[in-house]
Amino acid sequence: MANKSPRRRLSEDERAERRRADRERLQRSAEQLLSSDGWQRWVRVRSRAGLARLSLSNQLLVALACPDATFVAGFKAWLGLGYCVKKGERAIAIIAPLPLKERDRLSGEETGETRLLFKSVFVFDRAQVDPIKGVEQAPLEPPAQPLTGDSHAHLLSPLRAFTESLGFNVSFRPISGATGGWCDQKNRRIVVDSAQPTNAQLRILTHESIHALGVDYQQYTRSQAEVIVDTTTLIVLSAVGLDTSGETVPYVAGWGETGALQAVTEFAQLIDTLARRVENAITHSEHNNETLGNTAEQPLQETCI
Repeated sequence: MANKSPRRRLSEDERAERRRADRERLQRSAEQLLSSDGWQRWVRVRSRAGLARLSLSNQLLVALACPDATFVAGFKAWLGLGYCVKKGERAIAIIAPLPLKERDRLSGEETGETRLLFKSVFVFDRAQVDPIKGVEQAPLEPPAQPLTGDSHAHLLSPLRAFTESLGFNVSFRPISGATGGWCDQKNRRIVVDSAQPTNAQLRILTHESIHALGVDYQQYTRSQAEVIVDTTTLIVLSAVGLDTSGETVPYVAGWGETGALQAVTEFAQLIDTLARRVENAITHSEHNNETLGNTAEQPLQETCI
């Protein structure tokens, strides 16, 4: 077997050019959030369990390059999952951290300090791979369920415990009208309509719990708060296979189109942070999610960049 030729080391100019290209790609993807279409692209990407482990920056890069992506992984990671990348498929470039140990310039010995750089890594979407014959394929996401019945009733208890740990009293009782539930910030109280199907109760409690995390009408306008909360609710429950899109308001990004780019991306980061917090609270015992997290390559682990 022939030895592989060593990879050519990039020059300083080439590395600088690569960093510039990465910054431009990230800027373009962030600018997508200034349009309703760009916001919807990102929400679709973030709501998929197979992409939630990516950092916000990498979610934006995936949304720009492949808005229909559902699960991405590197070439070797796909092999480990029982799939092989199809011939001729074009990779999606994202950014991964590259920690480098500092060395003394004179002695060459490690100083104990670490410098964090970033590099481009390449991943492929689920649509770009085929199952490997004779190999068992790993599950890529939890099975989807409609927003009826009680398929996700087991998540109500951990979600209620999480919400009560925030200092809110949670109660379930019949509510007249179409309200479904509410969050009383002043009296630290959340009420959920017990007449709703259990899965609907989970959606309502998730929505009100996000309000309890501080998304109120004092810090944000009503429209901003509801966009943040509804989007986060969709993302959280999609991660456990409960599709709430039919119950969620349209993904409206108009509130950001007249604002600064910083404001729009700030809300995207907030939504991502809130979703991760609630997801962790209700899915820590979900075997499928743990399996997916453990099979991903290191560059795909959550990294705030």
